[in-house]
Amino acid sequence: MEWLANRLRTALARLWAGSPVLTAAGLVMIGVLVASLIGLSVDDRVITGAPAWLKPAKFAISTAIYMLTLAGIFTLLPEWPRTRRVVGWVTAIILVLEVAIIDAQAWRGTTSHFNVGTILDSVLFTIMGLAIVAQTVTSVAVAVALWRQRFGDRALGWALRWGMVITIMGASTGGLMTRPTTAQLEEARTTGRMAIAGAHTVGAPDGGPGLPGTGWSVEYGDVRIPHFVGLHAMQLLPLLALALRRRRSDETGRIRVMLLATASYVAFFAILLWQALRGQSLVQPDGLTIGVLLFWAILSAVGVWFATTRRSRTGSQAVAIA
Repeated sequence: MEWLANRLRTALARLWAGSPVLTAAGLVMIGVLVASLIGLSVDDRVITGAPAWLKPAKFAISTAIYMLTLAGIFTLLPEWPRTRRVVGWVTAIILVLEVAIIDAQAWRGTTSHFNVGTILDSVLFTIMGLAIVAQTVTSVAVAVALWRQRFGDRALGWALRWGMVITIMGASTGGLMTRPTTAQLEEARTTGRMAIAGAHTVGAPDGGPGLPGTGWSVEYGDVRIPHFVGLHAMQLLPLLALALRRRRSDETGRIRVMLLATASYVAFFAILLWQALRGQSLVQPDGLTIGVLLFWAILSAVGVWFATTRRSRTGSQAVAIA
């Protein structure tokens, strides 16, 4: 236990050096997660087919991971103090505000996203939308810094650069969910008012049967799936780069594998988005989707095999020449 406590203190000290405000806000979000989990255990209300405090819990952990990851990335950008300071404060303020609105709406027993049923609901949803657009734009500054920063571990550098780019792409898919559906537009024409503007489900209203823990639709398309996969590229690709560094000493080989993994990740993200926009559930793919996924898997496997065997052949040739 003492060893774990020391590791945690060391990690927090490093994150704090990268961005005190992001580290503090991330820890606050962990506290909010605990409160949301308590809410799940004591509050049996249901909002659009899901427990009232499930969404606050998901957003609390998601924002905590994002802010702590960004603080970690900032430790690798020593030459960009102004970018770290501005982006850190903007991101912390916006994401804390976002979670606060989500929690407030859950406490009121109503939805936060797409809710324009009353003036208050509409104002809160508009604030959330504008705030996230601003936060996404500021993350572009981090991507620019990463592309201009020189890294001692070039494979990790490529993972961080492309991870941030794909994360921005994933965040941008949120805009697809804000468009009013055909049914909502028809309701507005018929009744003269629109209570809900937008949806994450494609092919049916939000609130149907969903996967446990996530709520992702098991019957129709759900844009939250590619949104999630895209957002977490900034964690998954660098983690892969770090794992490769432990297993491979050849930097050129690691870079090759890293770039192939990035291309595969982008393709997978695109396939999931294509599937969702066709109104098709993740767990009920049709033959065409299965075929595309198989082609993606085979192409990715062949790419990794080529990258690793090429490295092996190169090493053998070098030994023979010596």
